[in-house]
Amino acid sequence: MASKLFLAALAVSLAPAFGQPAIPTIYVIGDSTASYANHRGWADPFADYFDPAKTAVVNRARAGRSSRTFFTEGLWERVRNDLKPGDYLLIQFGHNDGGAPDKPPYRGSLPGLGEETRDVVNPNGSPETVHSFGWYMRQFINGAKEKGANPIVLSLTVRNIWTGASVERGSGNFSKWSAEIAKAENLPFADITNATADLYERMGEAEVQPLFPEDHTHTSPAGADLNASLVVACLKGLHSPLAAWLSAKGESVTPYP
Repeated sequence: MASKLFLAALAVSLAPAFGQPAIPTIYVIGDSTASYANHRGWADPFADYFDPAKTAVVNRARAGRSSRTFFTEGLWERVRNDLKPGDYLLIQFGHNDGGAPDKPPYRGSLPGLGEETRDVVNPNGSPETVHSFGWYMRQFINGAKEKGANPIVLSLTVRNIWTGASVERGSGNFSKWSAEIAKAENLPFADITNATADLYERMGEAEVQPLFPEDHTHTSPAGADLNASLVVACLKGLHSPLAAWLSAKGESVTPYP
């Protein structure tokens, strides 16, 4: 698989030089639930679900980042610079957006989708105007559209927190706000939260527990692969054009819902 991915990436870089159109790229932006050490974020095995002759999958998620810090650290600008017409951008944030914006670890965005701001001073003494979760999400969405790319909003992965036979469905209001901003922007919304929670509850807490060996948020490689399959299931359920680029592994996934 590694050699196939290398050849696909090589084809992307060489095709324009030979006058051939580059294949589309699927970019993923998010936090450690999408990209984590030792293949433990869902976007790490995500490429296995796609045919590398038809699309390249690039995981640009970064552990520990919120929508705010992904934007302010310049990580988004690098992705935006690489986007080309026909590409896709999968956007998933919220796990790290809670908390006071002026308290450690200094990554919280303002709650909600509005245009309100708050001026803070960071530990290094630099001033910063902090915006709402929705404002940062709109920067990603609008930036992708300006480059001719196609944004898709994802709700959060599910944490291993249970009340009886029910698993927690999302952290705070971020999945709800993600759904609302997708609707407001007329974008596809992949309901990863409910797709994952539905499956976890069918499995039961005892079977889910081994998928979270470290804490209640980060999965094992097996858990990451399971979550990747659920992202594919949601995309297929949306009848996304991405479904035309799936590998045999991706084709075997049952759509959600």
